[in-house]
Amino acid sequence: MEQIRYIIANNLVTLRKKYNLKQSEVAEKLNYSDKTISKWETGEIVPNVENLVELCKLYGVTLDQITTQNLNIDVDSSFVKKQNTNKLAISLLAVSAVWIIATIVFVYANLISHLSIWQVFVWAVPASMIIAIIFNSLWGKKKVNYIFISILVWSLIASIYLQFLQYNLIPLFFIGIPCQVAILLWSGIKKK
Repeated sequence: MEQIRYIIANNLVTLRKKYNLKQSEVAEKLNYSDKTISKWETGEIVPNVENLVELCKLYGVTLDQITTQNLNIDVDSSFVKKQNTNKLAISLLAVSAVWIIATIVFVYANLISHLSIWQVFVWAVPASMIIAIIFNSLWGKKKVNYIFISILVWSLIASIYLQFLQYNLIPLFFIGIPCQVAILLWSGIKKK
């Protein structure tokens, strides 16, 4: 029994990683806590038969495969592709919400107050980058965040500059240079 416990645990980790899922995502799909998933994957506890059947359905394997040593399966690439497409769509919807709000504010200000506050679109760029950083941190490649952070810094400086055009704020752009150097150095730090 001890050996089967660790075979199942090892296979669960392998399957989760092949499908590029986090323990919390598996837990959410199965309506369990991520602690339970962690205990299954470390072999601390063995999932009961009902849980194993649910896991088999989730990963597209048989009960025999999940309990056999040296699991050798092909990942359903359409599942991974669909999952990545969904994540991208959700991220883009969140960014588009920023632009929809900016457009509503612009139209409202023009219609009601007869003001042309075009700067709302300028401020939408750094707001979009903040949203992009958040979603990319959750689902994307961490290296892409450094690009988003660079765009955030420079667009924030540009937004401040354009908001206060009547003042000579060109020296404000000099702040971006050490910030950009810091971002480049930060991106070069190796993670363990």
